[in-house]
Amino acid sequence: MLIVYVMEREKDHTGAHDGEWLAVPAEPGEGDASGVLSEKRARLWALVLEARRVPCRLDPGAMGWRLLVPAGYLTLARKELRLFDESNRNWPPPVPPVRPLMENTLSALSVLILLATFHNITLLDIPFFGQSPPDWTILGKAHAARIMDGEWWRLVTALTLHADWLHLFSNLAIGGIFVVLLCRELGSGLAWSLLLGSGILGNLANAFLQSPDHSSVGASTLVFGAVGILAALNIVRNRRQRQKRWPLPVAAALALLALLGTEGENTDLGAHLFGFLFGTVLGLVAEWLVGRHGLPGRRVNALLALASAVLVLAAWWGALAAGR
Repeated sequence: MLIVYVMEREKDHTGAHDGEWLAVPAEPGEGDASGVLSEKRARLWALVLEARRVPCRLDPGAMGWRLLVPAGYLTLARKELRLFDESNRNWPPPVPPVRPLMENTLSALSVLILLATFHNITLLDIPFFGQSPPDWTILGKAHAARIMDGEWWRLVTALTLHADWLHLFSNLAIGGIFVVLLCRELGSGLAWSLLLGSGILGNLANAFLQSPDHSSVGASTLVFGAVGILAALNIVRNRRQRQKRWPLPVAAALALLALLGTEGENTDLGAHLFGFLFGTVLGLVAEWLVGRHGLPGRRVNALLALASAVLVLAAWWGALAAGR
């Protein structure tokens, strides 16, 4: 429709300006440049001049297209087109390079399998420290009052416990997708460090704001942390993209939180929300650091993965020692 409008206006201008018509130079800032343009550029410039109320018409030829304006308007036309080109230089910005995904799906799935295995262990009557079999849920659940009293290990141990098989399966089936993708994006060590960080901080904030007798278990805080981290990665990568596409990951993540994180009899909305929020913050920091220094190498990733595993083991050691 815009092209038709320009062609119709050409007829009006032809009648209104019977004097000499001159070709706009291909480079509007240079007076001696050729006036031969590509069809696409000629039509674009014609629309620009029409928007600025500068009369013009298109002149297609065998060698290319020319954009004609009345002689008295040539200086103004060149000025307007030069300003248009300067304001649109380097736009749209280049799409950020696609970061190659790491081949670590098996290691990420192995951790999820260990989580399922641990759930089986909690169902068995296995004595520890020569004592009677522990009640894993009592020892490790995120009990708000006890967390605020200093039982820090509950911030970690609660992430490894689940109420039943359905609870475990839902976290593995849904969360496994995000966890595996995050591990392939950042590397297993960095990914699990961020996941644990979002889960721990989410449980801490939840314990601080909930009533003293509030308690919860499950890896869903960590799962929604993964959603927040992935959203943050996309925000940073697409912050300069055209049409303001960077808020889309956040909108998608909030929709997922509303869809999966608010339903169910035992759903802890606070833990889900705080896991997502802290995951977003940690993801923003991580992607900024990765942008400046690059992804951690294999050795650093291995150390981060080892530190994450040691933290979980230390938390359960503290829980079992306190329960003796």
